[in-house]
Amino acid sequence: MDIPVHSIAALRKGYAEGRWSVKAVAEAALVRAAAAEAIDPAIWIARVAAEQLLAEAAALDAKGPAGLPLFGVPFAVKDNIDAAGLPTTAACPAFAYRPERSATAVERLRAAGALLVGKTNLDQFATGLVGVRSPYGAPRSPFDMRYVSGGSSSGSAVAVSRGLVNFALGTDTAGSGRVPAAFCNLIGLKPSRGLISAAGVVPACQSLDCVSIFATNADDAAAALSAAAGFDPADPYSRAPLTPIDGPLPPAPKRFRFGLPRAADLTFFGDAEVESLFRKAAERLARLGGEAVEIDLAPFFAVARLLYDGPWVAERTAAVGEFLVAHPDAGDPTVAGIILKGREVLAPAAFDALHRLEALRRECESAWRQIDVLLAPTTPTAYTVEAVRADPLKLNANLGRYTNFVNLLDLAAVAVPAGFGASGRPAGVTLIGPTHSDRALLALADALHRAGEATVGALGLPLPPPGPRAGAWSDGGGVDLVVIGAHMSGLPLNRQLADVGGRCVGGARTAPIYRLVALAALDPPRPGMVRVEKGGASIEAEIWRLPTAAFGAFVASVEPPHAIGKVALDDGRWLPGFLCDAVAATGQPDIGAYGGWRNWLAAEAERGPQARAAR
Repeated sequence: MDIPVHSIAALRKGYAEGRWSVKAVAEAALVRAAAAEAIDPAIWIARVAAEQLLAEAAALDAKGPAGLPLFGVPFAVKDNIDAAGLPTTAACPAFAYRPERSATAVERLRAAGALLVGKTNLDQFATGLVGVRSPYGAPRSPFDMRYVSGGSSSGSAVAVSRGLVNFALGTDTAGSGRVPAAFCNLIGLKPSRGLISAAGVVPACQSLDCVSIFATNADDAAAALSAAAGFDPADPYSRAPLTPIDGPLPPAPKRFRFGLPRAADLTFFGDAEVESLFRKAAERLARLGGEAVEIDLAPFFAVARLLYDGPWVAERTAAVGEFLVAHPDAGDPTVAGIILKGREVLAPAAFDALHRLEALRRECESAWRQIDVLLAPTTPTAYTVEAVRADPLKLNANLGRYTNFVNLLDLAAVAVPAGFGASGRPAGVTLIGPTHSDRALLALADALHRAGEATVGALGLPLPPPGPRAGAWSDGGGVDLVVIGAHMSGLPLNRQLADVGGRCVGGARTAPIYRLVALAALDPPRPGMVRVEKGGASIEAEIWRLPTAAFGAFVASVEPPHAIGKVALDDGRWLPGFLCDAVAATGQPDIGAYGGWRNWLAAEAERGPQARAAR
């Protein structure tokens, strides 16, 4: 029986129609795993015993699918993520231990009905973007066995690409959840930091690590995200979602601005195939409604250099350096050399780098005032296993050119297949957005994926049909918010409303009892609205409808001196809206002198943050 394990929707349909059972899916998974092992024996480090897998499948059959959104969906996890009953090795046999409980993400997926098949190979201690730094072997590209599959989440990506499981968990610190996706023709979701708990994950750089998701399509990645994500007090870096993480994906935007790197910033190391596929992806994105805006990636690359040339390598030392010192023969030589280099980092250099990162963050933020999403190649090229083994550091660094800066800047990213070159190997592009834009990125990624000649992993099958998309809000389907200034349509902070699923439902004006003051010290500059006893004016505004589930988190995210309070409109309604703290507004100039707040906002944006700070 040909069971479509590459599609959650198709699996659900088959279960509902009684065409197969979870036990039948588990039996098929065992057959596929054995067949793949004969071709590439380096995919798995440990698999759930056949009798245990079949027993767990039978238990799911007895329970039924009610309340289990991932009922009977087979998945795998990278072997630096704990799964009770299986050893955790992080691709280092001497480091192995047997966890008493699973990582939070694994527990949540299994609670949603997903069926764990096994644990996959990786670059040792999740250090590498190549997938060859493991004593368990090097998982190969499913399209050309001479080539690397990408790392460090190599086995997870190959398992999904070959159709052994529906989705797999990886981790991503420098690009490990995106580079393998590009080489295996997959969607690779690198969520916002802390969105999926890292409790029960062997850390690489704990402050930057993300649990990532590989899937053949965006809908399946979104389903896995919905089950795995959520605040976890056991993870000190966990944070509550700002946007809803369940339900259908939102529709892709009809109009948006995407960042396109300057020609001077685009390097493909002579790989004409990858360059051509990237440019074609940019053209498809434009046809989907995107307006290309040229972006200077120099400050992003400066951030990227901090990851390995700066003190963050010492965070890897803090994680497993003591073990490597005590067991000098246990580590892969390249991995050990990278990790133990952190012993040379001094505290003053760490603080210098932290200050440098914040300064660069300010430079990079200027891009987000111009664009909604950044398009970049996922990798500039691909390499053979032989080439990487001959030059392990330089070629690995080349693969991280467009990935290393993302987690340091606290951004979200989705790697998207970009098609195949004449060689028959795939390439990928990445959509990068602000933190908490994960589901919006997945929606756009799905549209971009389907706009090409998309196939499923290495299976050669067409993509399954898209799932349902969240429709327009019905009357009463959300909370109306009065929006002014820089949060209005087309202005720098509007993306914060769009990211939580908001939509503009019309223009409005306030009652003539307010005054706009200039808050030029903020970045980006914005007006503040305060109520006055006399001399007030009617202020131009918009009404945005936010999903009820997202409204509370959005209000909590509003930073002072702004706050959300009741705003009087000229039609007599009082609605929640943006107001400014009266003390902060005291002494600030009235924007009316500028001939309108839009004129003032444009003038302040042109001055730039340094000129404003000097004033």
